[in-house]
Amino acid sequence: MQFLLNDELIDDNTLPSDFTALRYLREKRGLMGTKEGCASGDCGACTLLVGALEDGELTYSTLNSCITPMQSLAGKHVVSVEYLSKSGELHPAQQAMVACHGSQCGFCTPGFVLSLAGLYEKTQRSEQPIDREAVCDAISGNLCRCTGYRPIIEAGLSMTKEPMIKVQDAKETSFVELMSKNDRVKTQLERLQTEPKNSRNYLQPNDLEQLAHALKSHPGAVLIAGGTDLMLENTQRYRDFNTLIDVSNVVELKHLQIGEAALTIGASVTYSELEDFSKPLYPQMNALLSRIASRQIRNRGTIGGNVANASPIADLPPLLLAFDANIQLLKHDGSTRAVNIADFYLGYKKTQLASDEIIASFELSLDKLAQFHRFYKVSKRMEDDISSVMLAVRFDVDHGKLSDVRLAFGGMAATPIRGLKAEAALTGKAINDEQGLNQAIDALRSELTPMSDMRASAKYRLDMACNLIRKAWLELNGTDVVTFSGHAVSDSLLSTGLEASTHA
Repeated sequence: MQFLLNDELIDDNTLPSDFTALRYLREKRGLMGTKEGCASGDCGACTLLVGALEDGELTYSTLNSCITPMQSLAGKHVVSVEYLSKSGELHPAQQAMVACHGSQCGFCTPGFVLSLAGLYEKTQRSEQPIDREAVCDAISGNLCRCTGYRPIIEAGLSMTKEPMIKVQDAKETSFVELMSKNDRVKTQLERLQTEPKNSRNYLQPNDLEQLAHALKSHPGAVLIAGGTDLMLENTQRYRDFNTLIDVSNVVELKHLQIGEAALTIGASVTYSELEDFSKPLYPQMNALLSRIASRQIRNRGTIGGNVANASPIADLPPLLLAFDANIQLLKHDGSTRAVNIADFYLGYKKTQLASDEIIASFELSLDKLAQFHRFYKVSKRMEDDISSVMLAVRFDVDHGKLSDVRLAFGGMAATPIRGLKAEAALTGKAINDEQGLNQAIDALRSELTPMSDMRASAKYRLDMACNLIRKAWLELNGTDVVTFSGHAVSDSLLSTGLEASTHA
């Protein structure tokens, strides 16, 4: 396994398959700036900046090193916090944190700095301004227990305004700009792309043929994509994995394209990739994706992993249910079969996925994507949190009447579910028929028996589900219903709370 660590080419074939990047930096390299806070991808203290060549360009994204296998970073440029000032000056993210007093105990600070540095470099390449929403998105996976977020957000907003502080004589240039213009670094990464990435216990096939060979050669191996859930087995339950087969680079599983009749989403497409793709085309989908986990998790977590994990609180299965998506399943021998999402889940953590199958892709009808749809996620925090209630709605309107209705819920039961009786009560009704809406809500109350747990009571979940259906109906009828995003919040609301009632 070869990769660039800061400014050093590393060649190491001694690591276990599940040895995390966090452990590698601290235990093998003595780079203590990267911290372990939660070991589950929730706090962001372990954030790393990782560069990869994409279409010949060097781009950087953040990830949680505590749940990232080190071997998954083969062929990439791993940047730890110690390297940010190697170009001879404090990085703008570091200087802004100093100027805005964005650190107290400092334990979480390296993660915040790298998240802000990733935002800074991204906006510098795109020549886009840094606004509050972008800063909050960048640090959505970083938790601070003592400083508070106001000075950290101020630091993010002022990164392009702070004068550079020299720590030694050097040319004024940011580290990523230096890397992108450095022929040696780019040449090294290009060469690493041609080197075999497979080790004895961590395989990274590039296509289905290589994947089939890996599966045949290692029948007991465990499949991994982003690993944002799987690696918790290692960090939280201390499970040791032997051989891992990483499907995140399999080109056939990375398709994200619009065909003649359907949108195809490959199983190894990440949340961030789908988020970028959907922003100009499907803004409602994009808005939901921005509420899932954190930026670090979305940069690695995959759509196929979210569905195959079969968690009852996953946010994408209700969306797929609303669009009647078909799932393409691929057997190890190369044969395929299609299963509708409505038939995929058999019970808690149980699916139709056979032991010799993987999810290859999802297909969503373009006709249904063009119909009215909304996605509502209710959680205690705006980001990096699990849903108490998730509702995905689709209404097909024909001559002023609802000809097709989908009401799909997550976080309510052992599997994602639909409100079938409520759907039937609304189907055929005029879109502005409030009596029909009330009948549908009554039907929903009679058919749903939500669970109670630490996130919400059954009564709260049921009341919220009914209110969210009413909210979707109001939006269908043109009512401008305020949805509180939690990102583009005014300073006056943060300082006084006086506007809170207008966003309830």
